[in-house]
Amino acid sequence: MVRGKTQMRRIENATSRQVTFSKRRNGLLKKAFELSVLCDAEVALIIFSPRGKLHEFASSSMHETIERYQKHTKDNQANNPPSEHNMQHLKHEAASMMKKIEQLETSKRKLLGEGLGSCTIEELQHLEQQLERSVTTIRARKMQVYKQQIEHLKEKEKALAAENAMLCEKFGLQTRGGGGEGGSNEERAVAPSADISEVSDVETELFIGLPETRHKRPYQK
Repeated sequence: MVRGKTQMRRIENATSRQVTFSKRRNGLLKKAFELSVLCDAEVALIIFSPRGKLHEFASSSMHETIERYQKHTKDNQANNPPSEHNMQHLKHEAASMMKKIEQLETSKRKLLGEGLGSCTIEELQHLEQQLERSVTTIRARKMQVYKQQIEHLKEKEKALAAENAMLCEKFGLQTRGGGGEGGSNEERAVAPSADISEVSDVETELFIGLPETRHKRPYQK
């Protein structure tokens, strides 16, 4: 089977990227070992994974090799004019950055559906798969945010229910203990009826004379 050409750009799928890193890291370490043994070369290799894990290989001593490299670099800087060296380095960095920016702009336009006229079927399929993975990731994140909000609302509901129960219990205790002031509602309702009956108990017999003689009137048959 003919092996397809690998495009030199970042692998978007996290699982595929991790698998590729593991395979190529092991191959690079193997090549470094073979180079040191077959050619009697002093080789030092340092690799940091995307998560910051260190992988290294040194044919002799990593510390001594690094010191040798630093000394060699200082000697080269002393021999070459700093301005010329810096200008070459800056030109190289600028050209590399411009190329990366152009690639990113092209990729961005394609993801937005622009500039697709020159894309092949394979490139279009790759863009489609990339967009589908992005939508899947976005939906998964959205569901996670929904679940977090629901859990937060449930906790808030429990807190409000507990506070409501506490207030109901406090209100019930005050209602049961408040009979000493003014009595109950039934007692307050009966009291005005008694007052009304006392006021309505008046004499209806006709009497002519001074008020003082009202109670001194003799009994007449």
